[in-house]
Amino acid sequence: MISPPPKKEFIETSLTDYALIANPTLNKGTAFTLEEREAFNLFGILPTQISTLETQLVRTYKAFRAQATDLDRYVYLRSLQDSNETLFYALTVKYIEEVLPIIYTPTVGLACRHFSHLYRRPRGIFLTPPEQNYMDQILANPRYDHVQAIVVSDGGRILGLGDQGAGGMGIPIGKLALYSACAGIHPKNTLPILLDVGTDNEKLLQDPLYIGYRHPRIHGQAYDDFIDQFVQAIKRRFPNVLLQWEDFAQKNANRLLAKYRDELCTFNDDIQGTAAIATAALLAAVQVTGKPITEQTIAVLGAGSAGCGVSELLVDVMVEAGLDEKTARARFFMVDREGLLVEGMQGLMSFQEKFLQSKAHLAQLQFKTDGKISLEEVVKKAKPTVLIGASAQPGAFTESIVRSMAAHAEQPIIFPLSNPTTCCEAAPEDLLNWTEGRALIGTGTPFPPVQKNGHEFRIDQSNNSYIFPGVGLGAIAAQSSRVTDSMFMVAAKTVASLSPARLNKEANLLPPLTNIREISKLVAFAVAKEARRLGLSALGNASDEALLAHIEANMWEPKYLPYRKKTKKE
Repeated sequence: MISPPPKKEFIETSLTDYALIANPTLNKGTAFTLEEREAFNLFGILPTQISTLETQLVRTYKAFRAQATDLDRYVYLRSLQDSNETLFYALTVKYIEEVLPIIYTPTVGLACRHFSHLYRRPRGIFLTPPEQNYMDQILANPRYDHVQAIVVSDGGRILGLGDQGAGGMGIPIGKLALYSACAGIHPKNTLPILLDVGTDNEKLLQDPLYIGYRHPRIHGQAYDDFIDQFVQAIKRRFPNVLLQWEDFAQKNANRLLAKYRDELCTFNDDIQGTAAIATAALLAAVQVTGKPITEQTIAVLGAGSAGCGVSELLVDVMVEAGLDEKTARARFFMVDREGLLVEGMQGLMSFQEKFLQSKAHLAQLQFKTDGKISLEEVVKKAKPTVLIGASAQPGAFTESIVRSMAAHAEQPIIFPLSNPTTCCEAAPEDLLNWTEGRALIGTGTPFPPVQKNGHEFRIDQSNNSYIFPGVGLGAIAAQSSRVTDSMFMVAAKTVASLSPARLNKEANLLPPLTNIREISKLVAFAVAKEARRLGLSALGNASDEALLAHIEANMWEPKYLPYRKKTKKE
């Protein structure tokens, strides 16, 4: 059996004075001990008072709360991350519910829009067409020798905000921060990458402060060749790395995943992670309603990568529960820009064609199929029990639509999943008002608590952070050669099994984020066992105890370790 790597009890480094303090992975700030200050030539550089990590947390949290706006808080945290990663992650873990909406959705969307104006220090790698022949050389830098997880974006579809060009780098940085905070992947083992292939955002191209490749976004074969050159370079440099795709345009996201998912350990969080957390929340909601998943009728607004990804995983859940695939798919009503997806429609993507409603079935439901079928008509005639939003259309779940749904569904399950907040299909407070408090709600972006049954109630955020950090940790710990859809299925079931609503139907569908590290550990364990079952783990038939040991060995705790002076080799 392959033994897990031992956790370090001290750190050796040859860096001294300003070089040591300037290294965010090693910097302790005022927490360097007297002995360390002498050994590493830090006298005079630091103020005399020696702090503990706990004291520093008090100081940084106070400074964080004192910032005027969420964007200011984002800038403050990014600066802290670039100067002292241990302190940044200790703060993030301790105050996860406050910090997560800042370092990720919704504030990260605003940060991506202003990325060029906020840019301070380099983090991660920008790869551009003019420099594409230097990819191997760029990736060969020794600082990347320990990389286990990469998040890559091309900035083509940032959240619901569209093409943000080089500003899309905020997404890989934010996602990997969650890998470290939520699942304990050490920051030195992560690498954010932005494939800067230009931008079609004219506002960015005209901005004199724009830091990206000032060129129209490349498309077609040139784009595909660039992506393939990147993937092959990654395979050469990091043959065992976990590669996560983020915020690629709809026309690219599914096909790139399909092309490369069997070449390396890779997944697309917008498609698979979103699907898994929505499935987890829905499985929890189904337990509350008492109506099995096989009897749910599901309307989805937004038949893009995310909406179809959620639906595909739910089809698998229904089939596993006893339905045949054709019957399961008939329970999905996918509404896109051109209305309900109906057989005979042209110009659809392959993943959309699997969800075409037959005209015969629609006729049975008294639909007229000679024109565009709106979401409102779907709700009235198909009578869905579940309504999912992945459209980035703010306010798309109107009062009339929701009231119509509530008229036939005793406990309507409504998930407006689009983010950031400005793109959300409906506000939770409105959904509760329009359903007399009966709706079971999950959102894709954080909302403040609401009053429900006379008590303050936390709104469940169907945040991918419940899923992807644990999936990544499990794949890394099990040394899996691939990431499969079944791994996301077991991840969804694991999160659903932790639902407070299982014990109290008035409780939340999802566990609190304050438990996220334990949740990630349990998800990782389920994923590692699935990798073992599928024969994808380099650990072979390792026991459950061995898998758990590997997971725990890969979970870094943000705390200061003693430093020893490393003697430079002759």
